[in-house]
Amino acid sequence: MSKEPSEVANMFDDVAHRYDRTNAVLSVGNAALWRIATVKAIDPKPGERVLDIAAGTGTSAAAIAKSGADVVALDFSRGMVDEGKRRHPEIEFIEGNAEELPFADDTFDAVTISFGLRNVQHPKTALDEMYRVLKPGGRVIICEFSKPPVAIVRASYTAYLKWIMPMVVNVTSSNSPAYGYLAESIANWPDQGTLSQWIRAAGFTRVAYRNLTVGVVALHRGRKPADAKIRESVAKRRNALRTPPTRPTEQAT
Repeated sequence: MSKEPSEVANMFDDVAHRYDRTNAVLSVGNAALWRIATVKAIDPKPGERVLDIAAGTGTSAAAIAKSGADVVALDFSRGMVDEGKRRHPEIEFIEGNAEELPFADDTFDAVTISFGLRNVQHPKTALDEMYRVLKPGGRVIICEFSKPPVAIVRASYTAYLKWIMPMVVNVTSSNSPAYGYLAESIANWPDQGTLSQWIRAAGFTRVAYRNLTVGVVALHRGRKPADAKIRESVAKRRNALRTPPTRPTEQAT
């Protein structure tokens, strides 16, 4: 299966009802710990605006909202959004694409995405959008599956994705092929260093990451520069990359 947005959205529509339960089983209970670590990294404050992208059924958004922050939960799956609204009517849910965020520039104090960036068709475009909607000085927090740095752990994890995960999914999920795609997307996702480079290239500063669960998951962070001159430099670089090169004028012979 490709990462065609409509296909991926339909896949998540099919698994929305049992998604959180299946994730808890597949992660052997670690999903809750990863969520706690992510909320701590976001460090939401009362009154801040936080955008939770690929919010799914709103489990993470609800945890963030407990701080008193104003949370907007966005997902491109209608099924996930509907389930999220049913479970958490106090949170604003929006159906939308991470590559075309439906918000004005400089809107949010923090933007986060957990286990969703690898499902975006063009993740670098999504990072650009996160940068755009953040206020100067705002922070981005990305929690995503990654590559365990220790070879024996990496081999064991690969075996888990290939052999154990399909058996668990057959019992706990209503859509086994969907989780086959998810396992493939995890295996093909780049390592921690590569994602850090993408975040820096989007214009973020103070980029860093730390491994969770021996590197099965990595928690990335960055800041949108507060300095106007640095942001201006980032804007110029982006415009240069987006402007097609002009061909030299052919001289008459």
